[in-house]
Amino acid sequence: MTSETLPPFTLPATAPVAEARPHAFTIHGSRIEDDYAWLKAENWREVLKDPAALAPDIRDYLNAENTYAEAALSEAGALRKTLVAEMRGRIREDDSSVPEPDGPFAYYTRHREGGQHPLICRRPRTVVVLPGQGAETAADGGPEEGEAILLDGDREGEGLPFFEIAAAVHSDDHRRLAWGADTKGSELYTIRVRDLGTGEDASDIVEATSGEAVWSADGTSYWYVALDENHRPAKVMRHRLGTRQADDIKVYEEADPGFFVHIGRTQSGRYLTVTASDHETAEVHLLDRAAPDSALLTVSPREHRLIYSVEHWADYLVILTNADGAEDFKIVTTALASPGRSNWQDAVPYRAGVMIRHLHVLGNHMVRLELENALPRIVVRDLAGNEHTVSFPEEAYSLGLHSGYEFETARIRFTYSSMTTPAETYDYDCVTKGRHLRKRQVVPSGHEAGDYVTRRLFATALDGEQVPISLLHRKGLELDGSAPLLLYGYGSYGTLMPASFSTNRLSLVDRGFVYAIAHIRGGTEKGWRWYLDGKREKKPNTFSDFVACGRALVEAGYTSEKRIVAHGGSAGGMLMGAVANLAPELFAGIVADVPFVDVLNTMLDGDLPLTPPEWPEWGNPAESEEACKTILSYSPYDNVTAKAYPAILALGGLTDPRVTYWEPAKWVARLRATMTGGGPVLLKINMEAGHGGAAGRFDRLEEVGLIYAFALIAARAARTG
Repeated sequence: MTSETLPPFTLPATAPVAEARPHAFTIHGSRIEDDYAWLKAENWREVLKDPAALAPDIRDYLNAENTYAEAALSEAGALRKTLVAEMRGRIREDDSSVPEPDGPFAYYTRHREGGQHPLICRRPRTVVVLPGQGAETAADGGPEEGEAILLDGDREGEGLPFFEIAAAVHSDDHRRLAWGADTKGSELYTIRVRDLGTGEDASDIVEATSGEAVWSADGTSYWYVALDENHRPAKVMRHRLGTRQADDIKVYEEADPGFFVHIGRTQSGRYLTVTASDHETAEVHLLDRAAPDSALLTVSPREHRLIYSVEHWADYLVILTNADGAEDFKIVTTALASPGRSNWQDAVPYRAGVMIRHLHVLGNHMVRLELENALPRIVVRDLAGNEHTVSFPEEAYSLGLHSGYEFETARIRFTYSSMTTPAETYDYDCVTKGRHLRKRQVVPSGHEAGDYVTRRLFATALDGEQVPISLLHRKGLELDGSAPLLLYGYGSYGTLMPASFSTNRLSLVDRGFVYAIAHIRGGTEKGWRWYLDGKREKKPNTFSDFVACGRALVEAGYTSEKRIVAHGGSAGGMLMGAVANLAPELFAGIVADVPFVDVLNTMLDGDLPLTPPEWPEWGNPAESEEACKTILSYSPYDNVTAKAYPAILALGGLTDPRVTYWEPAKWVARLRATMTGGGPVLLKINMEAGHGGAAGRFDRLEEVGLIYAFALIAARAARTG
């Protein structure tokens, strides 16, 4: 176990002070004071495209906050370098994904030693005999033979302050690659097409897209999603190679600003899928990729709170849906010629408490990933209706099912890990039931799973619900309350927080921390009901669940009050702001990463990119007085009061279109002007990145190193303070 002397916070004599410029408005009879509204750039759309357009007074304030944060952590420079070196030492720098076969090639990504960005590669496909399967199975060899680098992310991103590849999609004939990249962090992706014979990009490019691309069957055109003036994915366009973007053909346009548009293709490869959805309603359209000029086929017209996704098999559609009260989803089938909901027939009926998370359809098998009692399993069904299950015996683990390129195959690929077990990638034969280990995550600096313990505990919520907690600690931990603990949470959008392996966490655990994940309401760890019980008017459950988890861990002896550092990002950052107001005495520190903390103001601004699609999640405070009252009851920015707060680190990105930079900036300004003690409160805005932070894999480690150094120092300061 690592032992070292931790530095203190080193605070300058004075902290930045954001000018309070009086601003107020009235909503449903309530007067809202917002003295820091000026931190929101009036030209925010322009700033997303060009950060240099930010107003000087706002830039000066953000720079002052960055300087203050660095000064406060100045004595932690050596610690941060040590943390980054440790985390980098656990990464196999020349790592490669398991090649995915598709026709004559196998495609994969890898990194070169010291490289920040991925290389998109392929090699000729081979045929090997997979052990224990008794038959030849099409697979692939390693990347060392016959490799072709199709896209070199390091070269493309060289010299750019930000570079991220959204997608790299090869055409059916393997002659071209459509790839999208963002160079600002604002998620405005430019799509280019590379000739894989010459390695050259065509001169025609497509800008301001979501980065998604789906090829037509003949490889002469591709579909993409265009963003509107408010940064929303709103239109599906088809680009014909060699033509101007201005001449692209509109295939679909969404009229409702609350619905985002996404594209994909069925596993069979026959259809383009166009999905318009918000957080509780979906509508899917199909277009034959071999007939790109044909009309869209609407599977079933949108119905409020009807969710469905579609796969294709022969003359049928296979649909995952919550129709007919199937809260945790069921699978239905219908004839392709009559796809509407009235014709849907149950194939896998709804079972309460068993949530179907993913559907995968192959030529002769239907595969589903489902969740029961917060544990995942894979279920395989053949054409005769026979089923078998793939599962693991650990107390808490993560299981991922991956869609490959091929349809006429009996092979699926899944990834397994736990908080103690590095990721293992398997190929699984649905006929023979043989598992073939294709890759085990390598930790170059070494990892002994037996040195660690993972557990699944339950906390009792205020209303009696049992909230799962996954945790990791070193073997031999004394449950005497002396250990510091990092408690991570999210709890929104139905997102499941997996109990998976992370090499980064070991830098905390090896220093005596317990690492815990609170599977709070708002996620789907216990089914769709778990999500519904943490949204809109029930959103406060998310926050009280998190606090209950912290108190349960104290009662169990894993830690004690003022030894817990809470961490969450985006909507999980809103959670951080809420629990800082709700139970500040519980925490030594709080890390709020790109935190959605100015909830009321954001939900009142219908021009912001994500606001209309978010109303089903949080409520529309402009239209509903009840929704406004609920949001006002927990919105972190609006509930800052004169009391002591724990140490807080807030992180943001200047070009973030999801959680805009001014949310953490306003929150920190109000905290510092209002709180009566505690702290420090630090703000760090990445002036060259957006929602995901730095794009390079090693640059990201710098951000994690900052967070972990803060957590270590905050826990130490609270213990000695």
